[in-house]
Amino acid sequence: MRRASAARVQFGDPPVTSQALPVLVIVAPGQGSQTPGMLEPWLELPHFGDRLDWLSTVSGVDLRTHGTTSDADTIRDTAVAQPLIVGTGLVSLLELFPHPSDAFRVIAAGAGHSVGEITYAAAAGVLTAEQAMVFVRERGRAMADAAAAAEPTGMAAVLGGDRDAVLASIAKHGLTAANDNGAGQIVAAGTLAQLDAFQADPPEKAKIRPLQVAGAFHTHHMQPAVALLAKHAKAMSTHDPRIGLVSNKDGQLVSAAHEVLSRLVTQVSGPVRWDLCMQTFGDIGATGILEIPPAGTLTGLIKRALPDVETFALKSPDDLDAARAFVAKHGEKNLLNTQPDWRLVTSPAKGTIHIGEGLDEGVLLEPQTIVAAVVSLSDEQPVIAEHGGAVIEWLVADGDPVSPGQPLLRLHPIAEGYGQ
Repeated sequence: MRRASAARVQFGDPPVTSQALPVLVIVAPGQGSQTPGMLEPWLELPHFGDRLDWLSTVSGVDLRTHGTTSDADTIRDTAVAQPLIVGTGLVSLLELFPHPSDAFRVIAAGAGHSVGEITYAAAAGVLTAEQAMVFVRERGRAMADAAAAAEPTGMAAVLGGDRDAVLASIAKHGLTAANDNGAGQIVAAGTLAQLDAFQADPPEKAKIRPLQVAGAFHTHHMQPAVALLAKHAKAMSTHDPRIGLVSNKDGQLVSAAHEVLSRLVTQVSGPVRWDLCMQTFGDIGATGILEIPPAGTLTGLIKRALPDVETFALKSPDDLDAARAFVAKHGEKNLLNTQPDWRLVTSPAKGTIHIGEGLDEGVLLEPQTIVAAVVSLSDEQPVIAEHGGAVIEWLVADGDPVSPGQPLLRLHPIAEGYGQ
């Protein structure tokens, strides 16, 4: 990593931000959001079927049939459900934003839950739609194979109870907290024997609901799938996100394409921290959060975690006009996207910020410069300016407490001539 250059540039007035600005966030749901017949009304729209059929051809999965006539058991199959969810999200996004540039201009940030992270990575421009469909096809097959090859495994939702007590009980029974969804909902995963013992000895004041899934997703039981996806990832070309991408791993805003792809690979055997994603939505000042199809699940979680943020679940074509109005309300005049003259460096973790010396306004930074460290009780994480640039302003002071994904530093990406 590099240290900051001593060169400086002169700045005019930096962009002004305000908490009153509208901030639009888009979220993409994960497995379990699919329902029988969910694509029937969408297929009545012009071009929707053509686009869906193309993604079917790319993925080798008949999305039209599975989205209309296949029954619940068929679309519960991991190898079917995952491409169906991603394909549905990508094609419905084109109904909301016919031109990607429209989305890039108004969306501040977003995330996908589990497999929905692939949908959002494509929406953010990291992957093409075709890459997303091939990747999710391989992901679904690999996870199904991993589940079939191992000792029988499963998952169970834990509703309510004291959070610390729930996590302690999950660990006591040898299980993994595979999804931390916030709002009093944690999903435990492991072998069926472990889950049976857990259900017989539940945490106080908590309810346990077994989930109809094929295996213990987002745990070490999925490690064989990680190896396969890592092999495929080596051959994939990617682009840095055009809009903010909040990672399932830790709620961090990830700005480098290689890091996004790496996280998509390892995510299948690692916990989904949706609670931290929602925390980051709050940290960036989200005023409106729109869930794309198959919508509904994430909206419910967000309403409980962020009650002051307006939400919208795009469930059917009948909702499109209202969804467009929602986008106009929360995306219009959003300086996070309409100002191309700067980029944000965000916090990689929760802790206390310690800013490097000499990083004042105008200092030029080379790519991969370490500009600060976030220190917690357990470790220290470097803060890296992935692409370099010139320092416009620090958004925090040395010694401030910071959260994952919190904006720390504003940089001008092209220093030459700035402010002249």
